[in-house]
Amino acid sequence: MWNATVLSLFPEMFPGTLDFSLAGKALKNGIWSLKTINIRDFSDDRNGKVDDVPFGGGPGMVIKADVLHNALRSVSNNEGPRIYLSPRGRKFDQQLAKNLSKKNGVVFICGRYEGVDERFLISNDIEEISIGDFILSGGELAAQLMMDSIIRLLPNVVGNSEVLLDESFETGLLEYPLYTQPRIWNNLEVPNILLSGDHKKIKMWKTKKSEMITKLKRPDLWEKYIKS
Repeated sequence: MWNATVLSLFPEMFPGTLDFSLAGKALKNGIWSLKTINIRDFSDDRNGKVDDVPFGGGPGMVIKADVLHNALRSVSNNEGPRIYLSPRGRKFDQQLAKNLSKKNGVVFICGRYEGVDERFLISNDIEEISIGDFILSGGELAAQLMMDSIIRLLPNVVGNSEVLLDESFETGLLEYPLYTQPRIWNNLEVPNILLSGDHKKIKMWKTKKSEMITKLKRPDLWEKYIKS
């Protein structure tokens, strides 16, 4: 079983989208588990205050190191890397999803407000991960996105495991165009090659289309593909 642990000020946001479709079915079938920790439970303030103004001035509030540290200590026996969702972290990608799916689990730390006290990150050897160059109100949605990407890679989550080998990024390219019934729709026809039954030619067509789409839509990926 792959174990997800989430530290959040809003644990009620989970499982959220992960309670549906493949991830939801896998959760019910015991392929993965979810444990949520309310960071506010570890505040020593009678009102549950977890943040304070930043030293040196600046807007917003910062989540206190001692509160987060105590929350993390409460799950010290939970295996897996400790990940803080942060715009300054390493960018999440398919390879990282694969690596994390092979762990026993992950502990996700979801920030809010302006962020967390730097000393918490330093003292607990926290790995920072970003899902892209934009800002969210907190780490919860980012954690769910990462979890969804990881969970679908776990054994027996996707019925036909061969599907996972033919997706975007698996070969360094974006996926080729997809078609299904009807053969003609809105005056657009399915390419004849896909109806030919010639699997060798179909495979060549798919590869060529993947290369064309990647070169056009993601030149950054194309450059990496060429170099590899």
